[in-house]
Parts: sequence; structure tokens; C-alpha cells
Amino acid sequence: MSYISRYGLEFNPFIKNARCETIVETTEYKEINYRLELLLKTRGFGLITGTAGKGKTTVLRNWVNSLNPSLYKVVYITLSTVTVNDFYRQLARQLGLEARYRKSDNFKIIQDEITRFAVEKRIIPVIILDEANYIKTEILNDLKMIFNFEMDSKDRAVVLLAGLPTLNNTMRLVAHEPLRQRITVNYHMEGLNKEEAKNYIQEKLRMCKAHPGVFSESAVEAIVNTAGGVPRIINKLCDSCLVIGHNKNASEINNDIVMLSISETELG
Repeated sequence: MSYISRYGLEFNPFIKNARCETIVETTEYKEINYRLELLLKTRGFGLITGTAGKGKTTVLRNWVNSLNPSLYKVVYITLSTVTVNDFYRQLARQLGLEARYRKSDNFKIIQDEITRFAVEKRIIPVIILDEANYIKTEILNDLKMIFNFEMDSKDRAVVLLAGLPTLNNTMRLVAHEPLRQRITVNYHMEGLNKEEAKNYIQEKLRMCKAHPGVFSESAVEAIVNTAGGVPRIINKLCDSCLVIGHNKNASEINNDIVMLSISETELG
């Protein structure tokens, strides 16, 4: 018997699962999606920040999956190790272009291709720059120019920067004021409050058809208090609890099992 069958799960909802990603639509999830939909309508620049584990990438992935590919062309770039030239070449390639050697040449073909998508094909490019807290100053300086069309009168693409809160500090620098003025959507993820965190766990269990009462009330309370509203930590603890509970032949995840999980995951 595995922990999946012991607790009546159709799948483990607390890990990345190719079969089914369980999304709990918290207040914050709905708020971010509302702003992302607004950004689609207004175009231009958006900014989403949050500390690690708050769910930025999950929100973005599900939002992207909801977009109609006949209306939007999504480009996703992770900026953790990207040089300026790498950025231009990646952007060119993901737009379906043959990247050039010189930055100036890539700049021109990228602008031309974005115009072709928006004007001729009626498809809006959606450029997502993840881990943007690592973004190079040179890239930030160029962003406003790359996406500047007809003397600032038209926004032909959506450019969304997502990263850690330090990204906000970077954007407040005087040098980036022109770009900051172009940001139409700016949202900082605070995480889940206590009641939302409890509901998050119960909803995940409900979605995978778990046996009723798999986690005791005190176990849920302990997990929520330890996780501090961070979904990634909640998931990590719940997953660990299921494994430990199964190894102990426990029919219920109790507070003692949570304490062992906290110790094993080095969160205590």
C-alpha cells in the first residue's frame, strides 16, 4: 500500500503533478488574475513581486494556459543568468526569428516582428520576464525603447516582469523612472492569511478526493502556523506529512506527525 491509497488520494495535490495541477482560487489569486486581464486590455508594462514560494510562477503558468493562442503569442524568459545579448537573442528566437549577432540588428527585427504580430496578424505578443530581480540594468534601459512604437502612442505588446521584492527597489531608481511611469499594473503578493491557508489545505485534499479527516484540526493549525502563509512551504509540509504518516501506519495526520515533518524539512 502507498500513501496515495492509504489516504484515498487520486493523486498527491501538494507536489507538481503532470496529471493535474490543483489551483485554489484564493482572494490573492483572483486579485492577480483581475490585474493580468486588465493588463491584456491596456497592454504596456506590468510588475508582479513576492517573496519566494508565494506562487508567482504558478499564477503566471495558469494565466498563460488560459490565453487563446490565436490571439496571443507568449514568450517566457527567465532572467537569472541572462546577459544583454542573450536576452535579445532569446527574445528574437522565441518570436520565431533567426537571431542576429549584433544587438542593434536584433533590436530592429524584434520591433518589426512585434509590429507584424500586432498589426498584420492581430496577435498580441505577451512577453513574460521571470526572475526579473536579476535583470541587468542594460536590459531595463532598453525595454522602454524596444517596446516604444510610433512615438509612444501605441502599446503593441504586453511586457510582464515578475520577481522578488528587490525588483521594486530597482524600479524606484531615478535611472528607471521613464520605464516605471509606463507600468500600468503593479501587484505585490502578500501570501495567505490564516483562514485562507487552512482552506488552501482542505481544498487541495477535496480536489484529489482524499478520505475525510486525513489531517486533524490541530495538524492543520500547526502547518499553517509554521508556513506563515507561503503556499510552497504548506505544500512541502503536507507532502512530508503524508509520507511520514504512511510510514507510521497512521490513518490520520496528527500534530506529532507535523512536528516530525517540520524537523525533517528543517523548518523548525
